[in-house]
Amino acid sequence: MSDADMGTIAPLDVNKGVSKPPGAGLPECRNILGVNVCVHSKPSALARIAKLIATNTHAKICFLNAHGANLAWVDEGYADLLSKFEVLSDGIGVDVGSLINYGKSFPANLNGTDFIPALLAYLGAGKTIALLGAEPGIAKKAIQNLQKRYPQHEFTAISHGYFSNTEETAILDGLKQSRPDILLVALGNPVQEKWIAENCNAENCKIAIGVGAYFDFAAGKVPRAPKLLRMLRLEWVYRLWLEPGRMWRRYVIGNPLFVVRSIWQKLGRGRNR
Repeated sequence: MSDADMGTIAPLDVNKGVSKPPGAGLPECRNILGVNVCVHSKPSALARIAKLIATNTHAKICFLNAHGANLAWVDEGYADLLSKFEVLSDGIGVDVGSLINYGKSFPANLNGTDFIPALLAYLGAGKTIALLGAEPGIAKKAIQNLQKRYPQHEFTAISHGYFSNTEETAILDGLKQSRPDILLVALGNPVQEKWIAENCNAENCKIAIGVGAYFDFAAGKVPRAPKLLRMLRLEWVYRLWLEPGRMWRRYVIGNPLFVVRSIWQKLGRGRNR
């Protein structure tokens, strides 16, 4: 890979530790392949979102794993788009990137599959939660399970993820009327982040969160990895075993590539923001 491919921005000064993104009250961040990732413990991340909802403050939230960081590395437009989000650390990959560039891992693994249920349990009763995305029928099935587990909230399935432009207009009109406290968007990345950035604002939801495959897990369509693998932070191995045809490029090629790119970032060859 050439220097042009790697980028030529000045080296990251790891001695400065973390940086503050623009805007009052935002948490500290660490730069992972050009994306500012919030330095949160699980309690601080939960409290942050609860405060945003309580103060009627609109925010866009997403989770960055090694795959998403790789996408941001090769697509500067996507990296720029993520600057509109409060980005949470997801998985062992971004911890490796943080260790390489900052000498320490993130305080917590805030992957969406575990964080969204924790958020629903943490929030006070009476929140409105809208689900958008995944295959037809999956969001409704997910809601059946979520409503049983979190009866204190109101869940609504807005649409599956294969809507037309005409249907999208109706979806946005409906969101503007209902303005849910939280809109969960499951379109896969980078599509879901691009959709949220283009379409979500203070008029149609308080908090918009890109959640990837979470609906599939919540609906019971895709099983979680055994608890031991999750504790060891090796759930990606289980997903690779379940879906090798779809996941091999992301993990077998993507994970080593992420490490190489993190080293290049350390050496000043990568995108630092």
